[in-house]
Amino acid sequence: MTAKRGRGHRVGLTREDVLHAAVRLADDEGVTAVSMRRVASELGVEAMTLYHHVAGKDALLDGMVEEVLRSARSPQPSDDWQAVLREYARTLREALLTHPALISLVATRPALTTRNQDLVEAVLTALCSHGFEPKAALDVLHSLAGFVVGHVVLDTATPDTDGSDVDASTHPLLHEAMSSGRRTARFDAALDALVTGFQATLARQPGR
Repeated sequence: MTAKRGRGHRVGLTREDVLHAAVRLADDEGVTAVSMRRVASELGVEAMTLYHHVAGKDALLDGMVEEVLRSARSPQPSDDWQAVLREYARTLREALLTHPALISLVATRPALTTRNQDLVEAVLTALCSHGFEPKAALDVLHSLAGFVVGHVVLDTATPDTDGSDVDASTHPLLHEAMSSGRRTARFDAALDALVTGFQATLARQPGR
């Protein structure tokens, strides 16, 4: 562990350093292990030093959500709004699978930090440029995010299976379906169905 700096000493320490340390700690020991004092210890500083970078534990937890969502790439301009949503969903899934201990934080904290709002604004801009009203676009984004979080919760809570524990003679269809064991393929199939369904939302927009 790094030698402790003096109380209040901030040279070389950034908000990103604090958030990265908190995320690493959660990855290793779970979210319950995260506290201002413990993160400070990981960084080799006094706990009070962290308050120069985050206002308190709530701000620290919000920042950790921000760090996870940072991996969900902001959409690039595209003529295909469905492609924008698919890309966002897939990168969000990847980010959550990389930090499974933080799924509960992402699911329960609004975490309306500036960077998170920037990401939401980018997705809304992409949708509104194709005819969605802002409120409808936000409903679409919330539905998509909820789908991704729920899917990842199931994936991380239950082991994948090759169908070997299902009797093919009595349950042949279930055995065949489970023998694929392809969670990503199942995710993509469900994602396609959801995103395609949003076409109905677009069709209901004023002027359509």
